[in-house]
Amino acid sequence: MSLSDVISTALGQIQHIAKTETVVGEPIVAGGVTLIPVSRISIGFAAGEAGKNEKNNGAGTGGGITVTPIAFLSVSDGRVHVHAITPSDPILNKLVSLAPDAVRKLTEIFGKKDHDKSKE
Repeated sequence: MSLSDVISTALGQIQHIAKTETVVGEPIVAGGVTLIPVSRISIGFAAGEAGKNEKNNGAGTGGGITVTPIAFLSVSDGRVHVHAITPSDPILNKLVSLAPDAVRKLTEIFGKKDHDKSKE
């Protein structure tokens, strides 16, 4: 595989990972509130090739992507609020990473209560 093939493959994978949906996350709906996570993406990439001829050469790539939550939007009663997350606040970063599961569980709980009330 030539260096250009290796680079094309790696960049294609990076493009797939670093899509818009990664920066602006999937909306999470709980009751009358919609939360939308917003993240910063940092990408590092390197490629190289070595060898004297086509039989004795090597090519390689390396890279990494970091996704950091920086804010979330809350939409309620037709109003949008931006809630920034400071990088020095690890507790808030942890809460944002746990938010989708917590919101899903709360939605299930409230959904069951609404479902039970409709049976009465």
